[in-house]
Amino acid sequence: MPIRIVLTGSECTGKTTLADRLAQHYGSTTVPEFLRSYFEQKKGILSVDDVIPIAMGQLELETAAQERGDNPLICDTDIISSIVYAKHYFGACPDWLEEQFMRRTPSIYLLCDIDIQWQADGQRDMEHGRQYMQQLFADELKSRNLIVHTVSGSREHRFEFATNIINSAIKASVQQN
Repeated sequence: MPIRIVLTGSECTGKTTLADRLAQHYGSTTVPEFLRSYFEQKKGILSVDDVIPIAMGQLELETAAQERGDNPLICDTDIISSIVYAKHYFGACPDWLEEQFMRRTPSIYLLCDIDIQWQADGQRDMEHGRQYMQQLFADELKSRNLIVHTVSGSREHRFEFATNIINSAIKASVQQN
């Protein structure tokens, strides 16, 4: 079973940049954020009916990476994002998401902080609500008693911090086996 690393947090927190750099460093591939392509296909109009298809697409990307043998499995997001955003935008979370989450609990969450500049990209809509959304992510992770490390600072500091966490997890995994 691969070590699963999930980058999470509010929008525009450097998740994709860090995920791509980590994947390159570990000779892996990034499990991309499925929502990005789905959002474009739907021309930016999403409803509660899109929550499960988005989560399913994300899970399929994760499964494909795992089947390729990627280890560590570097995920640019995961089903927690679907849960947080479903609760925020639609006021509820489908039970199916909770069931899927229970089947795929990752090894480590890297909660990317909002201490980097927000940049518009056509999908992001929370420039002034980043702290609020970040707190929703932090609260969701805490309520589940997950292993969470907050990643902040410069890109280089984030990378070094994340690789230290991942290297420790790899070492512990090897010692257990």
